[in-house]
Amino acid sequence: MTTDTNRKWWALAAVGSGTFMSTIDGSIVNIALNTIQKTFTTSLGQVEWAVLAYLLGIVCLLPSMGRLGDMIGRKRVYMAGFILFTTASVLCGSAWSLESLVAFRVLQAIGAAMIQSMGIALLVQAFPSSERGRALGYNGTIIATGIATGPVLGGLIIGTLGWRAIFYVNFPIGIIAMLISWRALVADNKRSAQKFDLLGAVLLGGALVSILYSLTEGQHIGFTVPYIMTMFAVGIVGLIGFVLWELHTPEPMIDMQFFRIPNFSLGIMTAMSVGMGIQFNFILLPFFMQNVLHFNAQKTGLMMVISPLAISIMSTVSGRLSDRFGPRWVAPIGMAILGFGLFNVSTLTPDATVFDIVIRVVFIGMGFGTFQSPNTSSVMGSLPKERGGIANGILGVMRTIGQISGVTVAGAIWTARVAAITGTAYTDITKAPVTALTQGFQTALIVAACIVWMGIIPALFRNNKMHEAPSAA
Repeated sequence: MTTDTNRKWWALAAVGSGTFMSTIDGSIVNIALNTIQKTFTTSLGQVEWAVLAYLLGIVCLLPSMGRLGDMIGRKRVYMAGFILFTTASVLCGSAWSLESLVAFRVLQAIGAAMIQSMGIALLVQAFPSSERGRALGYNGTIIATGIATGPVLGGLIIGTLGWRAIFYVNFPIGIIAMLISWRALVADNKRSAQKFDLLGAVLLGGALVSILYSLTEGQHIGFTVPYIMTMFAVGIVGLIGFVLWELHTPEPMIDMQFFRIPNFSLGIMTAMSVGMGIQFNFILLPFFMQNVLHFNAQKTGLMMVISPLAISIMSTVSGRLSDRFGPRWVAPIGMAILGFGLFNVSTLTPDATVFDIVIRVVFIGMGFGTFQSPNTSSVMGSLPKERGGIANGILGVMRTIGQISGVTVAGAIWTARVAAITGTAYTDITKAPVTALTQGFQTALIVAACIVWMGIIPALFRNNKMHEAPSAA
């Protein structure tokens, strides 16, 4: 276990366990919302914050935690994140009210942000550059497995042990994972001479919270509601303030010169477009299957596992291809396949069978799995290794903004198309005629395919050059 060859695999086990735990906790709670709502006698809109607080907390803290790890040591931040995440999981299981559960989910999100921001950077550090794509492919497989097993495992645990057990189960797993991480990960005790950019972290975190909150809540209560518009405006102003501060402070959290590096800036752009496009499918396809094809929840859930399974298989394959041929061509090929899958899903009709769905969505999983690892490898390889934490943090933020924007745009296109066809603005769109629902769904998926295909253009301007030489932190 002390040899470099063995250590990299133990490092993968350590990072993989943290990635799996933090990923699965983003989806496993979804299936428990109904039970939690009944436990605390609250509304569905309120109980949804048990999920939103976790997801928003992670994305808003990723850059800050990434930079902190680059400065004081990634293993330190990763281990501290594990401790906080595991402790917060126990507290979530012990929550006495919805307010306490949401508060503990925020703590859990802080720990998850520390884990996720360091995970890929630690992998890049443990594996030689010639095997970077392979390592990231394995990590992509773990993420996809977490997404696929979350709802299934959640249903099993809730049905046998109750909803609190979905949090308690993290304790023994977290202890084992911490022991592996402590032994496997190499300590990087070198500290940066720079001070942590606290004001920059506050400005960026606050701006992201405002923007993402307004996009999320606006879907339910309307984007023209004054306080939603105000929150969005505050977020944009905060983001502008953050950029101005980073350009003038001598010790910025994010060096704006990073965005002049083609592989970095183009990589996060394509990640955002792919995240936006694929979210159309994840959001609208379940509604189509239940309201047009009349599938029950169980059958719909099984259909939604197909894409993550295809992603898990192709992530490993694409990682190896990326190491051999470089990410420049592999990532765009994945985007082309993904767009093809989304376009094919747009051809579904009310007479579609299970086979019709499977043969279409499998291309979505294959395309995303082919794209993800090479694109991440390109972004991470565009900066020095000691900036890996902040690079991964920015990539995560852009990907999530794309996903949340995808949810908003997908819903807007579907409802607008249905209203145009029927001449009626439905308060509950599921009450619309099947024909209108189908045409609205088809239009939205065609738009999704176009969004992904347009992202191929900037992806082609990248090169296979990786930044290997270290530079001062």
